[in-house]
Amino acid sequence: MTPPHRSSRWKEWSGIIKRDKRPLVGIIILLIFILGAIFAPWLTPYSPSSTEFTPLAAPSWHHWLGTTSSGQDVWAQFLYGGRISLSVGFFAGFIATALAVILGMLPAYLGGWIDTVMATFTNIMLVIPGLPLLIVITAYVHQTGPVTIALVIGLTGWAWGARILRAQTLSLARRDFVIAARLAGETQWRVLIGEILPNMLSLVVANLVFATIAAILAEASLEFLGLGNPTVITWGTMLYWADAGQALLNGAWWWIVPPGLAIALVGLSLSLINFGVDQVSNPRLRLNKVKVPKSRKGASS
Repeated sequence: MTPPHRSSRWKEWSGIIKRDKRPLVGIIILLIFILGAIFAPWLTPYSPSSTEFTPLAAPSWHHWLGTTSSGQDVWAQFLYGGRISLSVGFFAGFIATALAVILGMLPAYLGGWIDTVMATFTNIMLVIPGLPLLIVITAYVHQTGPVTIALVIGLTGWAWGARILRAQTLSLARRDFVIAARLAGETQWRVLIGEILPNMLSLVVANLVFATIAAILAEASLEFLGLGNPTVITWGTMLYWADAGQALLNGAWWWIVPPGLAIALVGLSLSLINFGVDQVSNPRLRLNKVKVPKSRKGASS
């Protein structure tokens, strides 16, 4: 038997999808890329690192997205590269969101010198440009790989989310329901997790969405600049080798467009899903279509 809270959540999501198709479109797009990455060995017979094919061959029935200047199948690289690019994006996004929740909400709720110190540290992190900081860190880290890049992006990408969550926590901490929970004898952790955090669900999910998008873009940027491991196949290294192989000068558009378009579509899908999360956590944002009776229509005319 389905628990009541799960059935109510499902009804909310199904009602939102009926009224607003944007979350559904986002889920479909994201699932296509995730399933393509998971079932890559079944969707292509070629190895992404194999160099046995004709260099710079145009798309055909044998090679759906053509080949690279080294004779590698672009479709195989596209599928296998999505595994690492998506993994790095979501892993770094979760790290950045978790740090934003901990370093933004907890000091703001506790107040005092802890909040002052963390607010100052957050402002310092916001002043430092993100991409140059990533470039400096990855340049000094030996054996840079996908895991290292994900950790660096996650550990440096929490500041914006922490600042927003801190401001919202300071606002909610003064609300009547929080004060009532304190007077009822609830512990600080119970108030923070049970009362304040559920009312910030849309902000937390939005931070996860945009942190993931930023992480995918940052990973692609670092790989494109040659600061990652060029032997690991990702969407970023595909762009790196396309630039090194002068794909534009050779007219090999099929080598550049797929990874760039995939990064853009994944970002779009996450943004569309965020519309649905906002409507679940905040009913005032739901797009309710009010039906006007025919009698009123005739009277108004």
